[in-house]
Amino acid sequence: MEKIQILVVGRHPEILATVVRLVNNNPDWNATGCLSDEEAIAAFGEQDFKVVLLGGGVDEYSENKLNNHFCGLKPEIKIVQHFGGGSGLLSAEIYEALSKN
Repeated sequence: MEKIQILVVGRHPEILATVVRLVNNNPDWNATGCLSDEEAIAAFGEQDFKVVLLGGGVDEYSENKLNNHFCGLKPEIKIVQHFGGGSGLLSAEIYEALSKN
């Protein structure tokens, strides 16, 4: 079974690394972390992401820019805002996004 690709966008390197590690703890998921809008846009064009997690520190301007870009290329993409709360909440947010059609 192919892993579900998840793009994680955040502004704080340590927090981003932690979120990527937590996502990758699920054997069915593979996370790619990006610190900048440009990096996230480039990564989005290179892989078939099913979910995008926008973390703390992503301001409203960047959030709108990324939402418009990602949804313009792939209208079915699931975009989730994640502001912390532990691995249980993170997993629940991803499962919820994946269950939406």
